[in-house]
Amino acid sequence: MGLFDKPKKKNSRAVVVGLDGVPYTLLKDLKARGLIPNMATIFDAGYFGQMSVCIPEISSVSWSSFMTGTQSGEHGIFGFMDLQPGTYKMYFPNFTNLRAPTLWDELASRGKKTVVINMPATYPAREISGALVSGFVAIDINKAVYPHSLIPRLKQMEYRIDVDTMKAREDHDFLFRDLDVTLASRERAVGLLWEDIDWDLFIVVVTGTDRLMHFLWEAFEQETHTYHQAFLDYLKKVDAFVGKVHERFLDLEGSKESKNNFYMLSDHGFTKIKTEVYLNRWLQENGYLKFNKEQPETIMDIGSGSTAFAMDPSRVYVNLKGKYPLGTVDPADYEQVREELKEGLQSLTFEGSEKVVNRIYFKEELYQGPHVGMGPDLVVLAHYGYDLKAKVKSKEVFGRTNLVGMHTQNDAFFASSANVSCKSIFDARNIILKSLT
Repeated sequence: MGLFDKPKKKNSRAVVVGLDGVPYTLLKDLKARGLIPNMATIFDAGYFGQMSVCIPEISSVSWSSFMTGTQSGEHGIFGFMDLQPGTYKMYFPNFTNLRAPTLWDELASRGKKTVVINMPATYPAREISGALVSGFVAIDINKAVYPHSLIPRLKQMEYRIDVDTMKAREDHDFLFRDLDVTLASRERAVGLLWEDIDWDLFIVVVTGTDRLMHFLWEAFEQETHTYHQAFLDYLKKVDAFVGKVHERFLDLEGSKESKNNFYMLSDHGFTKIKTEVYLNRWLQENGYLKFNKEQPETIMDIGSGSTAFAMDPSRVYVNLKGKYPLGTVDPADYEQVREELKEGLQSLTFEGSEKVVNRIYFKEELYQGPHVGMGPDLVVLAHYGYDLKAKVKSKEVFGRTNLVGMHTQNDAFFASSANVSCKSIFDARNIILKSLT
């Protein structure tokens, strides 16, 4: 049978709806207030609970961990930007850099097909058994779709990969218009691929939720905020979108007999930003980092005599001899330097009293597998409100931009029609695969 051949199979199926960045606590609140009736119905009929995710708690790593069921030491993605081995050169890791098989790869080995729509960290699209429409950060739709025969149909329906984030963060009226257009195009893509492909697993991710919370989290918390109602109205539209996908699911043969499974999850939570924290500035002020120019542009401008440097959002690297071109730390002093950095960062306070850091992990506490050597030497988990950044242009340790919301590690959510719980995003893949055996 070809990709678009019918009839539909009669065996078990699974549907996954991802809501990027949506916290469990937010959904719990909206549910209690009767603002998300479709999701409330889904949650009440099965399991709905809080889930932890990877550290650092960013989409590229978290969705990679979801689709592979592994952590960075195994799948090879450590951040939105990573370092080329043995250099200070940064690159943007994409789907070609993922070094572990995905859940749809596993299903393909069993002769099953998967549809994936808007999954972050899957660009450029590669051949799968089914169909893939890449999500953030997909640049060109011509490289974001497999099979290529779908591209004209997606263009005809004016499919949108993402909102215009640069314009949206400056113009919030535009943000809501763009969110609506993008969500509507996502719904059209679901209709196309749901009907035309003989799938076993169907995944669709909404990323507009993440954009909304980065730019306007305070609008959720403040009822008097200019965009408070618009914030809630968009989440109601997301709820309607979820409801329509769930209706399609219920119409599948076997769904009413619980032979099929419906899942929902997010890749991290969200909270308001109290201040941004610039780790490289802290390293400079404490004598650990030097630059080779007065106005550095990136960490690639690192200077000789540096002991450590940071990468977004919360990764600290020891500048080891033999590992980096300007390495100064003797391997014999590695543990001492790590302990010193840990102690210093743990003592960091905001406005003289509030602790910034919740916990600091050495890499072996978080990572295992063949790619551990690519990872940071320390990873910092901040308390809520302290948004860790690796900006190199800041003249102060603390500051603000026009982002008002930040990611959290322990407030993602997971929901299952089969009443199966999931406490960690690393377990979600196997739960879904088990339901399809």
